[in-house]
Amino acid sequence: MQRYSLPAIVLHWLIALLIIATFTLGLVMTEIQGLTPTKLRYFSWHKWAGVTVLALATLRLLWRLRSKPPAYPAAMPAWQIRAAHALHGLLYVLMFAVPLSGYFYSLAAGVPVVYFGLFSLPVLIEADPVLKPVLGALHYWLNMVLAACVAVHVLAAFKHVLVDRDGIVQRMSPFPTK
Repeated sequence: MQRYSLPAIVLHWLIALLIIATFTLGLVMTEIQGLTPTKLRYFSWHKWAGVTVLALATLRLLWRLRSKPPAYPAAMPAWQIRAAHALHGLLYVLMFAVPLSGYFYSLAAGVPVVYFGLFSLPVLIEADPVLKPVLGALHYWLNMVLAACVAVHVLAAFKHVLVDRDGIVQRMSPFPTK
């Protein structure tokens, strides 16, 4: 079976790990009461990871537009192929929408995003106490949809490994088999 290219595989797993870490950190940091040094540090890490996901997602999309993915197995039902395309499309949209909504939420809160403490991202909107809760809710719900989509993606991968045994997961595996 044909595999994805090495850059596609590396970007897939880097982004996947960063999304899981960023989501988990977001849950942890929002549960910390008050404004503590730990909470502020976690917010910075969360933002850095989100900006990194956005940058890597941009690279991944550019690579995907340039590089054709391997074909699905001929025996795979058409409805599953359509579902896979729809889920992958939604995952791409969310890889951009989630970090962008967080970025604009931070700006609406009057907190600039400073990447790794090295440079500030542009301030595209001014602090806005009316927009802040709207963007906060949007960021939260986009994250919940992303988490659900990731869960469906992982469950589908398990189905292909345990039920279908069609080798489709090996196309993106970081550990190629012969």
